[in-house]
Amino acid sequence: MSQVKYYIFVFLACFCSLASAQLDSVEDTEKLAIKLQEHLDQAKLSSDRGDYYNAKNSLQNALDISKKIEDKSSEGKIYTKIAKVQFLVNEQDQANISLTKALQIQRKIDDYPNLAITYNIKGVIYSTKKEYENALEVFNSAKNLFEQEDLDEYISEVTLNEAKAYIALENYEEAKAKLEKTIIIAKKYDQERRLSSALIQSAKVSNALNNIELALSQADEGLAIAKTKKILENVNEAYLTLSDIHENNKDYQSSLDYVKKHLVLSDSILNIKRENLAPGISGQFISNYKDAENAQLKAQVEEVTAESAFTRITTILSIALITILSLLTLSLYKNNNIRLRTNNMLHIKNDELIVAKEKAELASKTKANFLSTVTHELRTPLYAVTGLTNMLLDEKPKEHQIPHLKSLKFSGDYLLTFINDILQINKIEANKVELDPEQFNLKHKLENVISALSNSAKDNETELHFEYDDGLPETFIGDQLKISQILINLLGNAIKFTKDGDIWVRAYKIDQKDNMYNLRFEIEDNGIGITKEKQDHMFESFSQGSVQINRKYGGTGLGLSIVKGLIEILKGKIYLKSELGKGTTFSFEIPLEYTEIAEKLKVEETKKSNKMEDLDLSNVKILIVEDNKINQMITKKILNKMNLYCDVVDNGEDAVEQVKNTTYDVVLMDIHMPGISGLEATKIIRTFDKELTIFALTAVTLEDKMQEFGEAGFDDIISKPFKQEDFEKKLYAALSGEKIVSSFF
Repeated sequence: MSQVKYYIFVFLACFCSLASAQLDSVEDTEKLAIKLQEHLDQAKLSSDRGDYYNAKNSLQNALDISKKIEDKSSEGKIYTKIAKVQFLVNEQDQANISLTKALQIQRKIDDYPNLAITYNIKGVIYSTKKEYENALEVFNSAKNLFEQEDLDEYISEVTLNEAKAYIALENYEEAKAKLEKTIIIAKKYDQERRLSSALIQSAKVSNALNNIELALSQADEGLAIAKTKKILENVNEAYLTLSDIHENNKDYQSSLDYVKKHLVLSDSILNIKRENLAPGISGQFISNYKDAENAQLKAQVEEVTAESAFTRITTILSIALITILSLLTLSLYKNNNIRLRTNNMLHIKNDELIVAKEKAELASKTKANFLSTVTHELRTPLYAVTGLTNMLLDEKPKEHQIPHLKSLKFSGDYLLTFINDILQINKIEANKVELDPEQFNLKHKLENVISALSNSAKDNETELHFEYDDGLPETFIGDQLKISQILINLLGNAIKFTKDGDIWVRAYKIDQKDNMYNLRFEIEDNGIGITKEKQDHMFESFSQGSVQINRKYGGTGLGLSIVKGLIEILKGKIYLKSELGKGTTFSFEIPLEYTEIAEKLKVEETKKSNKMEDLDLSNVKILIVEDNKINQMITKKILNKMNLYCDVVDNGEDAVEQVKNTTYDVVLMDIHMPGISGLEATKIIRTFDKELTIFALTAVTLEDKMQEFGEAGFDDIISKPFKQEDFEKKLYAALSGEKIVSSFF
């Protein structure tokens, strides 16, 4: 029995000891929490006095405590406060790091109210750096979160910051709308500081719109509130705004008086130029808000729903890309097999040459048909991929979704380039590339190519040098588009493989006979170079320096193959000289005919705006003929964004009937559809309407189809997926009455 009592005693002693330790731990945590709040209060006091360095020290002490007691909510808020102070003392890089840490914590713990505040401050930093588009994006994210959490009183600060960004962009109508909303909310919640600032900003907008009377009234009202509440930075800004208004009103004496007041007050504000320091940040942070748990739960549900929808879209688009890549791989495999069989046939005995020739022609035709079919099958889903991605990017996705969508867009654009390269190689091999000689200024052409790629060179911290031989004339006759493509490929390659170096572009004469010049072009870089064993294969399709280089620098390995083919078509030769680690020089020689006639710049064409906004589109009607529902939606949305009205039918028969019964300005006709094809439908339409503009909106691009399109009655072809500017240019030509430059001839 005594033994039992002993164990009970030990147990009670341990329990009491543990309870005492836990009590001490709780008391320690409470003491640290009190200390944390003291540091925060001290930081606010120092910040209000403009003593930002002491404010930083107090915030750092508070941050250490929040980490010690594992208070993630406080930790996130403190990082935001630190970022604000760092920004005020011009430590912008550190401020961005602190904001990133705050965002990571707040997203992880679903602290949406303080996440919104962090977005707002991030937007202010963007605005101060004059990155207004980025600022407006994060301001919108902040506003959406405040609305989601029913924290309307905090929205006024965001809309005020949005207005300032729009004023900087001179978008006064948008600024006016944001300021009206700010004033309503500020009055509702007695936010005198924001109300005063919003009235002063409204005065700026009214002044810009030449409403002087209203501008003076708004500025005076904002100034009166600022004086009453002793908001010195607003008083100072009001003085400057009133000076601008009076100057606009040609009351120069009043303007001078307010400038003097502004200068005197600026001198009296210790160590701070208020107009340049974090405009719009109130420094207020949310610690409590009504129905916190319900609000957070609601936010989590909405977030999950949004994520789910986004994930579904991303998955669909990813599957589409994988499918496209699979089809592409299959097409390349079949293409290579056909080419190998054709090459083998060329080496058989003489008595079998006729049979071999027939088989080779059949193989070539089969390859062309196969590539035509595969091209269509690739481009159709790719149109959906790129179209949906652009739509999602235009519909203000969440900040963390933007990188995924941009990656998807990059993949789609890369794949489209890959397909176009394969098609061009196929055309070169089939001898279907024709020369288009015209008069042009060679020196200007080289300068334009260098200018177009100069940003890419800057990104790699590489300097471009241009050397044009003094004795070399400038104007020649030749295929300038193909020359441009060669130069762009070679210079683009040099930039890709040259980091923090130099690239030289040279042009000079080798020899001359009458007006025919043999010219040499060199693109030399001091980049990574190419190994000797790889140099012999550099002009083969799908060849790059190595697998590792391909993965690191990207590219399909088709560019140099295309370059060689184009140079041979121009009756020239290409050479390569390279040393690993020291650089590479690509040089090519081509003949060009000199012309004494000076190049005529098409000034009038350059001056033309060619913008849809210049046309009256109110009565324009367009018919979309497309059987694919996704493509219907994408094309219609693109047209709607251009303020164009359109009808949609999904087959050729309905298209014919629709054109008979309704007057349209333009028809966008798909080719492959159930029932009668787009070609047949167009032929029927041309029997009763010769004038209607009909574009083939299709994925088919091979030249052997072009003549067929022209004979059917199409005005031109718009290849899917198309570039927005190309699409608008052709529509503009059709709707403005300009002559359409057809791709068929």
